[in-house]
Amino acid sequence: MPKFVSIEEAVKLIPDGATVMFGGFMGCGSAHTFIDALSKSGVKDLTVICNDGSMPLVPGQPLYELRHEDYYAVAKLIHNHQVKRLIATHVGLNKEVAQQSMKDDPPTLKVDLLPQGSMAEMIRAGGAGLGGVLTPTGVGTEIEESPFCLGKQTVNGKDYLLMAPLHADFAVIAGAKIDKAGNVWYKGTTSNFNIVMATAADTVIAEGEEIVDAITPEDVRTFGMLVDYVVEGGKY
Repeated sequence: MPKFVSIEEAVKLIPDGATVMFGGFMGCGSAHTFIDALSKSGVKDLTVICNDGSMPLVPGQPLYELRHEDYYAVAKLIHNHQVKRLIATHVGLNKEVAQQSMKDDPPTLKVDLLPQGSMAEMIRAGGAGLGGVLTPTGVGTEIEESPFCLGKQTVNGKDYLLMAPLHADFAVIAGAKIDKAGNVWYKGTTSNFNIVMATAADTVIAEGEEIVDAITPEDVRTFGMLVDYVVEGGKY
């Protein structure tokens, strides 16, 4: 059974230098209340694994005019320079990722970009205890030089890349409803990376918009046995 704790107690679980997976797709399905508290905690040197760098909420506004509250989801952590390495699939909507990784001298953020489907499968492999994923995606591209590419293999005359499994110290996921046993139900597309990330971390923290007594078995998307801590984040 998971422990039900406050947001503040859950944030204290994350130490400096931790590797953390965050569910979400441009902030859709992210644990917003937890991330906001983490952004104010002073925790630093995080390695973050997520689909993207999220974004500012004010399109086109100069970076120097943006306030802390103008940043969405993991963009708050990046803005605060709490992230030293970002492993993601798309960062184009957050200009600060490019600023910190390419323009700062010296760079303050290391970015590893992976094909989106490959990253999802690499996380799945990390959760399932597999040694890697064979995929044709990225063959003949700079992905072959990625530190996560373990080499090239030919199967039935076709070339594949062997991509390493991804695993984290923590996974921070978010659901619309979480029951007293820790089972999670996601609304619509907010399930995205949350489901697979819940399998691939030493400790899973689940934020629920609503805590309920029980979720109908067929509606359970992440099983409570995968969840270590539950926090109530309230409606987004």
